[in-house]
Amino acid sequence: MGVLNVTPDSFSDGGEFLDPASALEQVSLMVGQGAQIIDVGGESTRPGAQRISLQDEQDRVLPVIEKIKAEFDVLVSIDTMNSKTARRAVQAGADIVNDISGGLADPQMFASIQDLKCQYILGHWRGHSDQMDSLASYSDVAREVVAELAEQVSMAVASGISRDRIVVDPGLGFAKDIHHNWDLVNRLDELEALGLPVLVGASRKRFLAHALNAIDPASVSMPRRDVATAVLTALLLQRKLWGVRVHEIQGTKDAIAVVAALKAGQEER
Repeated sequence: MGVLNVTPDSFSDGGEFLDPASALEQVSLMVGQGAQIIDVGGESTRPGAQRISLQDEQDRVLPVIEKIKAEFDVLVSIDTMNSKTARRAVQAGADIVNDISGGLADPQMFASIQDLKCQYILGHWRGHSDQMDSLASYSDVAREVVAELAEQVSMAVASGISRDRIVVDPGLGFAKDIHHNWDLVNRLDELEALGLPVLVGASRKRFLAHALNAIDPASVSMPRRDVATAVLTALLLQRKLWGVRVHEIQGTKDAIAVVAALKAGQEER
């Protein structure tokens, strides 16, 4: 899954693809490098980000989704917490709704998409960007994340979204500190116990930058974060993940290929 932020303020690429022509050029690059899904987002979820209006979000994402579906043979997901945007995006051609809040940000999300033919990515979340750091309190992060996801999955199913449409996401970076994120990454098998496909989105996040420079994580460049993302993603794909959400496709694909070759060589011994 390749990330396409059509926003002015996303933490790593804000403003780069706000122009539709630049957005489509980036889609062409990602598809050419092997992206199977393009994840289009119109509202930044970086720490401290301010909410935007539904109209602004839809003005950013809907034309881009329509053009992607018209020009490329690729799946499109809409990265939104808003039920009205989700519904309109699917009507515009999106195949997947990627809701990082798992239905918590907008109580109408489940009802809004239950009759649509789309997959639904249900992420773990506890609050919006301006408050999520204060909500990062766990006694056992993996156990609590799984339990909270299971509760939202049950609510989605009760609202008419069949389980075979649902993918779960542990929400790395959302209401989780550095140690919580690494604990979750090491215990994805507990998430797999839900019996649902799993999406992981670690790309360029703070906990990766912290591993490279614990004193000043913010100083770690995006290219260095991309290398860290590629390494972690390749290692994680030794599990049975449904997908990985990344900003930089080529480096990630290359890292995956190297780990796959190593594994094949071990099996031939």
